[in-house]
Amino acid sequence: MKRRSFLRNSALAAGTLSFGIPVSGSQPVESQDRGIFEFRIYHISRASNAKSRLEQYFKVALIPFLNKYNVKFAAFNEYSLEEPAKLYVLFAYPNASTYLKVRSEWYTDPAFADASKSYDSLPAAEAVYSRYETFLLDAFDKFPGLSIPEEKKGLFELRLYESASEDAGRRKIAMFNNEEIALFLKVGLQPVFFGRIVAGQYMPALLYMVGFKDMADRDDAWSRFGNHEEWNAMRVKPEYADTVSNIHRIFLTPTEYSQV
Repeated sequence: MKRRSFLRNSALAAGTLSFGIPVSGSQPVESQDRGIFEFRIYHISRASNAKSRLEQYFKVALIPFLNKYNVKFAAFNEYSLEEPAKLYVLFAYPNASTYLKVRSEWYTDPAFADASKSYDSLPAAEAVYSRYETFLLDAFDKFPGLSIPEEKKGLFELRLYESASEDAGRRKIAMFNNEEIALFLKVGLQPVFFGRIVAGQYMPALLYMVGFKDMADRDDAWSRFGNHEEWNAMRVKPEYADTVSNIHRIFLTPTEYSQV
């Protein structure tokens, strides 16, 4: 498992907004309406004040625009704070129709265009990022949307599971839907989202995020999960055999303006 491989290579998106998803000691909920997630990784340029300029655009223009359509915005820094800097950004759309509506309004909404003027007018020499990667995600049936932790989390773990084939990927998602998500909630793991990557690198693959107070809390929660009798019984079932061929993970901390 090579943590930095995911930092250098990434793309994602899809999910649902459901703010009442239980996060501990209860069963996951289902919804007829699943949302869409887009996950971006911005590679910050070395231009002067590049990161602060990008974040100002988020706060002044992009977040107010997205919130008009009930789209939640989350932003994270790398836990390691390596250079050159990256910003990890999540857009959580309540449903597919909202995703399409926002995309159609992106370049035509007058208020958004006005708020974006200073950002849009930056010359190429002052570009705030070299490029951004993006993933489009489809939320899981048993966790159909974004879950915002009741208590502010200081650490988030992003995990990407590659599968060797489409069938293996479907079976791993079935494992989550049928048993694994319920066990997450039972042992106190607090997921933020689960999504199948429908466009981006690493396909076939899935992506999910879990929140913690800190690294010690993270280690304790995964220990409870890994030692649980239900996990030890679940992971050896034939229908779940060989469903994951590679795992990437990265640790992130929320920005002060993140809505998660």
